[in-house]
Amino acid sequence: MNQHALESPPLLTANAVTVLERRYLKRDQDGKVLETPADMFLRVARAIAAADLEFNKNADTETLAGQFYAIMTDLAFMPNSPTLMNAGRELGQLSACFVLPVGDSMEEIFDAVKHTALIHKSGGGTGFSFSRLRPAKDVVKSTTGVSSGPLSFMRVFDVATETIKQGGTRRGANMGILRVDHPDIMDFIMCKADNKQLNNFNISVGLTEAFMEAVRHDENYDLINPRSGEPVGTLNALKVFNRIVNQAWENGEPGIVFLDRLNRDNPTPHIGMIESTNPCGEQPLLPYESCNLGSINLGKMVVDGKISWDRLREVVHLAVHFLDNVVAVNRYPLPEIARMTTGNRKIGLGVMGWADMLILSGIPYDTDDAVELAEKIMKFINDEGHAASRKLAETRGAFPNFPGSTYEKRGEPPIRNATVTTIAPTGTISIISNASSGIEPLFAVSYIRQVMDDDILVEVHPLFEKIAQEQGFYSPELMQRIALHGTVQDIEDIPADIRRIFVTAHDISPEMHIRMQATFQKYTDNAVSKTVNFAKGASIADVASVYALAWELGCKGVTIYRDGSRDKQVLSTGAAREPAEEVERDGKQPLKKRERPRILKGWTYQMQTGCGPIYITINEDNAGIFELFTTMGKAGGCAASQSEAIGRMVSLAWRSGIQARQVVKQLQGISCHSPSGFGENKILSCADAVAKAIQEHMAANGHASVKEKPAFMKGACPDCGGIMEQEGGCSVCRACGFSDCA
Repeated sequence: MNQHALESPPLLTANAVTVLERRYLKRDQDGKVLETPADMFLRVARAIAAADLEFNKNADTETLAGQFYAIMTDLAFMPNSPTLMNAGRELGQLSACFVLPVGDSMEEIFDAVKHTALIHKSGGGTGFSFSRLRPAKDVVKSTTGVSSGPLSFMRVFDVATETIKQGGTRRGANMGILRVDHPDIMDFIMCKADNKQLNNFNISVGLTEAFMEAVRHDENYDLINPRSGEPVGTLNALKVFNRIVNQAWENGEPGIVFLDRLNRDNPTPHIGMIESTNPCGEQPLLPYESCNLGSINLGKMVVDGKISWDRLREVVHLAVHFLDNVVAVNRYPLPEIARMTTGNRKIGLGVMGWADMLILSGIPYDTDDAVELAEKIMKFINDEGHAASRKLAETRGAFPNFPGSTYEKRGEPPIRNATVTTIAPTGTISIISNASSGIEPLFAVSYIRQVMDDDILVEVHPLFEKIAQEQGFYSPELMQRIALHGTVQDIEDIPADIRRIFVTAHDISPEMHIRMQATFQKYTDNAVSKTVNFAKGASIADVASVYALAWELGCKGVTIYRDGSRDKQVLSTGAAREPAEEVERDGKQPLKKRERPRILKGWTYQMQTGCGPIYITINEDNAGIFELFTTMGKAGGCAASQSEAIGRMVSLAWRSGIQARQVVKQLQGISCHSPSGFGENKILSCADAVAKAIQEHMAANGHASVKEKPAFMKGACPDCGGIMEQEGGCSVCRACGFSDCA
């Protein structure tokens, strides 16, 4: 690599540096950071470039490493997180996406559990289809007993995931899919209705074209026992579809995946059928297959308001070369995965910064012009990506399973990679790149972040801030007003043409979200990760119409999020105050403590913490909530003693007249080294578990009503207090890089 390349530092924001230091950079055994961001990019560039020696012993890997280093440090391209973390290091596992088979025998099921643990330990996420498992109460001839069904075994995978912390930097995430014609489908649709189960899973229903036609005509369809392949009953397709829609409206799950479309575009049907996807749904894979992803920052492809097609072509070709090299140097966690992955050599080149490109081009996201540009951009990337892959095949050969593939059957020339393009949620790599996420619109133009000690910081999108300062309407007060308001669309202090360009996720209709997803899907080999945002007041019928539109427009799956449907952040009293809290005090007199009756009624709540289960008992007297006790399962020592201390202090506070919601406010969100759970059900510590148990108790027993925090506090990040954005079925904090899927 030439000296000039080494002297070019990464174009990183302070926020990006913080994310890299917390989650990516190499550390010693004491946790001390051992490399700079430039060191990390150089480590990755050299490790990936070294793969060229496998194909040409005289390859100039230093020059190639310089090119790889340049596109990463210029923030024009970024590989997926495991590649940044592990390339050139001992672990060497560079893939984010895996799919494992789950067969219909005890041996196959627990082999899959073991393989899941190994993948999560190495830093990957896993997808499963549970459709091969016989239904609950079906016959098991070997034991003359009955099957417990897919859901019971999904819980086994969930518990296994909970115990594995991925490489110290990433946490396990799963996708669980069940075919719509499985006899247990109705139970599967409702399996996450109470938000207390399967918290390490995203779930999706695998829909078939026959099912969707039956929905269209309000017809019944057959349920098939996977053990025998025989019909065992029927259901009304429209009723099942409505159940899926209702549940998605309630809490965003299940999503839907159109299985026949995944297999229509399966390039190697002679090798196997696609049954599942990775955890965020954008990467359909065969059993035992993995995929390596990377994304081009489209915002970096705009110069003076014009798209630089030459620069985009250059980055596409380098990125395809980079990702094919990743397949070569990757250290796979299982030999079966190595065989399947190197047999198909799938890569997934996608994009981020799409919203930034539109803003820099002066095009509003929710317009026909934006859709037209999306088609042009993605067709260009897909065409050039395939051209780059075919160029590699000229010297390296086609992927080994090319004979018999759909490419060969269509008479196309050899290609190095069975798939080339994927639109993934870009999560933390878009934070590193200072880019908007994937193909999502802006989440917010300005938002307020609450940090420790209740300090409030206003964060503004850099392009909006730049324009506001250039045109003379910038002020800190206006930025805070925008953050509290949630949109710029009706703020007259901002010029109308600027308001029109800076539309956010909730300014855009769900139909436009789907149109954008479908447009990118048209020129994407794999699938497209995209969240369809709904306002809190959206109806169930609105969700149903979007699902139907997604099918009609050719999408391969849908993930929706209705604002507030997963927000259970704060408990506050309603009009009536709790009698227990009505204690006179003026700050000078000592608080009067209620005496404890001999008999009290109580409720016990089990919460899962990183130290094991904690049992929280809340007792009441005639005046209301009175005291709290904790028991730490089999755990002892510090965890048990700290929990007992929390219980004593909470009890004293309540008996002295402190409001329950004030206790929740103090305990909620406290983090420890060993969190537990997934999504909004994540338990950050024993103190956080106590807060959540109090919330649950108050809501269930009529002492208080649940209401939302202000918009800027929804989905606060448990690590830093930053705002959490819904992205492809996951929540991501752009302030620190925390993700509940990774």
